[in-house]
Amino acid sequence: MPDRAYPHTSLGEIIRRQRELAALPMRQLADAVGISNPYLSQIERGLREPSEAVLDAIAESLATTADALYTEAGYVEPETDDEPEAVSLLDAIKAAEELTPAQRRALAEVYRGFVDANAVRRRRKGA
Repeated sequence: MPDRAYPHTSLGEIIRRQRELAALPMRQLADAVGISNPYLSQIERGLREPSEAVLDAIAESLATTADALYTEAGYVEPETDDEPEAVSLLDAIKAAEELTPAQRRALAEVYRGFVDANAVRRRRKGA
């Protein structure tokens, strides 16, 4: 993974990208979270930072975790576990000719998100 400055991306950009990947209209996500559409818009544009409760509700609605969103935004540096299984799984994903390039990228991104979220969770439990 390339070196990056932390934080590199606004949390709102990550939330917007995840919402778009989930094909959720902004209004539908706002309703699911229990916030107004304008408030969600402000979060996505980086004008407002969500509270922990709102971020947890957003993450749950997007089928992810707040930790994964923070990690993707660069607020938490992911652990660099060089496990052989991780490398071989990513290699298998890259070599899967039955998938389109976009599907391989998406699958690898989901896998890395899970690995990063688990690393954050382990660090929080150890702290």
